[in-house]
Amino acid sequence: MPDSVDERTRSDIMRRVKSSGTKPEMQVRRALHAAGYRYRLHRRDLPGSPDLVLARYRLVVFVHGCFWHWHGCKRSRMPGANRDYWEAKLARNVARDQRVGTELDALGWEQLVIWECELEQGIIAVMARLRAMSGGDGNR
Repeated sequence: MPDSVDERTRSDIMRRVKSSGTKPEMQVRRALHAAGYRYRLHRRDLPGSPDLVLARYRLVVFVHGCFWHWHGCKRSRMPGANRDYWEAKLARNVARDQRVGTELDALGWEQLVIWECELEQGIIAVMARLRAMSGGDGNR
């Protein structure tokens, strides 16, 4: 099935796709702050420039979109148009995520990946995972 949108329009659409400050990321940020956790955003000195860095716990949090990081859930549906491009693009994203994880492990950082689809069930389960990894609550 050919793409029904011309190249210029597609470029405009893709330009509007945000990489930070997304709705799922903001939801996690609000919940962490309300629970008393303090964090830094997008530290460029760490591999992958994690979405949230909780230095006190040596923990980084990535809030991944299911499509862009190819989670495998129902939100990760391969587009019909330009399939070769998308398969290569998403494979590069997955390989980069694995490489970044390995680099963070080598530096002694724990990682928590929060998937967009997890947030549909609510933030409570996500916060429980974070508390388990950080050893308690953020009010220390």
